[in-house]
Amino acid sequence: MSILDKHALIERNATLLLVGSLLVVTVGGIVEIAPLFYLENTIEKVEGMRPYSPLELAGRDIYVREGCYVCHSQMIRPFRDEVERYGHYSLAAESMYDHPFQWGSKRTGPDLARVGDRYSNEWHVQHLIEPRSVVPESIMPSYAFLKETPLKVTDVTMNLKANRAVGVPYDDAMLENAVADLKAQADPNGDTAGLLERYPKAKVGDFDGDPQKLTEMDALVAYLQMLGTLVDFSTYDNASGYR
Repeated sequence: MSILDKHALIERNATLLLVGSLLVVTVGGIVEIAPLFYLENTIEKVEGMRPYSPLELAGRDIYVREGCYVCHSQMIRPFRDEVERYGHYSLAAESMYDHPFQWGSKRTGPDLARVGDRYSNEWHVQHLIEPRSVVPESIMPSYAFLKETPLKVTDVTMNLKANRAVGVPYDDAMLENAVADLKAQADPNGDTAGLLERYPKAKVGDFDGDPQKLTEMDALVAYLQMLGTLVDFSTYDNASGYR
């Protein structure tokens, strides 16, 4: 029997075709999955990455709550037009502490993976209050209420503990100082030595322009100002992705 005859036999016999398909899928699945059991981590560790500070984490929760991810991705793909506009392409390690991550390709607004330090706190606040005052063509709705809404985190420590339970490496010192760290990061006159030791490169200061109160605007801007600032891409060869 020739190969063509055998092939025709399998195609015409539903049982043989099913068995053959299952066999191929099984072998392919084993080849892809089995090596993962021998790896401690499937994500390459990158110097500079750390867990979110309590204030950044609160800001990220607001970001997700308000559906910012629906119009803004945080994934720069390794294409020339993207790295020239946004910066170095996204690394998997940059989202290793995200639950859930904010990757995607739907962009009604620009990608925010490298938005940290690109604009001042004042710009972000004005943009969130009245987007068209700084970006005339913007179709983003106003989030002015964030500046008037006091930041309320039911239990800052438990928020960190919940993240530690799913693999985020918050240590005991981070848990013990969670409340103090959250308040200190938004206090321009606060003692931030411990905060910066636990969360290197954390942005510190009065984010919303009103040092008398801690608002959801403080938290969201703190989160935005951190995005893309932890990894020093100048230490990478061909850091821009292209020459």
